[in-house]
Amino acid sequence: MNMDAENLQTVFDSAFSGISQAREAFTPHLRPREVGTITSIATGIAKVSGLPGVGFDEVLKFPGDMYGIAFNVDEAEIGVVLLGDYWHLHAGDEVERRGHVVDVPVGDGLIGRIINPMGRPLDGKGAVLSGTRLPVERPAPSIMDRAPVTIPLQTGIKVIDALIPVGRGQRELILGDRQTGKTAIALDTILNQRDQNVLCVYCAIGQRASGVAKVIAALRENGALAYTVVVVTEGNDPPGLAYMAPYAATSIAEHFMEQGRDVLVVYDDLTHHARAYRELSLLLRRPPGREAFPGDIFYIHSRLLERATHLRPERGGGSLTALPIIETEAQDISAYIPTNLISITDGQIYLSPSLFELGVLPAVDVGKSVSRVGGKAQRAAYRAVAGDLKLAYAQFEELETFSRFGARLDDNTRKIIGHGRRIRACLKQPAFSPVSVPAQIAVLLTLTAGLFDGVPPDRMDDAETAVREAAATLPDEVVARFDTADQLSDEDRKSILDVTRQALEAFAPGPNATSAPEQTPAADTDANAQAGTKAKPEARPESTPTS
Repeated sequence: MNMDAENLQTVFDSAFSGISQAREAFTPHLRPREVGTITSIATGIAKVSGLPGVGFDEVLKFPGDMYGIAFNVDEAEIGVVLLGDYWHLHAGDEVERRGHVVDVPVGDGLIGRIINPMGRPLDGKGAVLSGTRLPVERPAPSIMDRAPVTIPLQTGIKVIDALIPVGRGQRELILGDRQTGKTAIALDTILNQRDQNVLCVYCAIGQRASGVAKVIAALRENGALAYTVVVVTEGNDPPGLAYMAPYAATSIAEHFMEQGRDVLVVYDDLTHHARAYRELSLLLRRPPGREAFPGDIFYIHSRLLERATHLRPERGGGSLTALPIIETEAQDISAYIPTNLISITDGQIYLSPSLFELGVLPAVDVGKSVSRVGGKAQRAAYRAVAGDLKLAYAQFEELETFSRFGARLDDNTRKIIGHGRRIRACLKQPAFSPVSVPAQIAVLLTLTAGLFDGVPPDRMDDAETAVREAAATLPDEVVARFDTADQLSDEDRKSILDVTRQALEAFAPGPNATSAPEQTPAADTDANAQAGTKAKPEARPESTPTS
């Protein structure tokens, strides 16, 4: 018993000695904590007092693990944009200063994930694994760090790759009325980046949950989610999240660009972004300007899109291509926000409701669409065949308008209209079916050579499909030259045309076929109108609610 008591005493002495040493070695550290008070709460914003040292864009923490961004830094109080559900907040609640600007996780762990602008997962697959965070607001690369746009970004859409080409590092605006297929063009472009070594970031801004679900389902079914990051804010989210979403998506894309990779980011759409910013600005008592938008609406979009670029080889040589989407009203591309974005971007793809109603899908209006940079990056094989094509198509559109007056047309004019109708038929393309480069060049070269002119109009779809299938039999050395800067030689053209001419033999009219005068699309439309019917577009699942 005495031995046990002595052992117990030794244990106690040793424990108390260790506690005493730890107490003596401990030095208390005081950490100052700045705390303010909520003075008022409104829809998506809060007014805070008692934090004189807060800077612009700094993060503030509210009760319930909810955060906000310091937006208005006034002498007496701070206007804060809230980034979450704020119904539990009340005037008088404490607000803590965090000491850093708002940031987002970045890295390979985000690929294939669906997150909100704060980096929180929305796909039920657990936490996002990332060891790096970047501020959502970052300065754009300087002019000296940028390189010319020289590499094409193939969309897989014939009318765009041929007539309105996009280069890696370019900013190309997609605009048009609602339900004309804007989102479908962006989705087709993402789907075409498979095996192209291009990562994609799709940013849904204030969209309906059903529309976002359809987009994600299309990406998953076509295997595109394996190289895509999806950043989502829905229509019932606070306006602060919708405002922050495109900047967060751009920071995620910039991280990959700075690693030397090529990235495509889609903003769907900046109309909701502009409206969210207008709502925040008016709630914060900022003075409204034209169409009730604040005067700095141009600046918030320009500083976003200026971050898209192609970096010099010394900076890694990566690129960030931006496809912002904007919604017009009643085809008014001269409205405030569309004209702002047209002046910021390097070109625009305009989708026409009238073409959509005629069933010409994608409904790209070539006359109002332009690419101010992509032509420099376009493959030489495209430039060799697309120049004549655009001129012929423009002539056709002018004559099509003229033919509405019912004037008599000479044989040459009829020939131009017939050729233009075949161009339009070849440029039609269903959704989620991108076309490879060899198939596109084969179709375009066949068009410019006039080989489709002998095909009956009602068999044009089958003939175009036959040419695309025949392109798979082209010699490998010819296909290899499509990716170079070399022009197509006469031998290359001859070998391509020989293959396509053979494919079109089955569509030549028979010797007993009568050459009935062709009816122009305008006449088709007028006939439908007189019959009290409307031409219906063919089934194309592109016009999702997000379009």
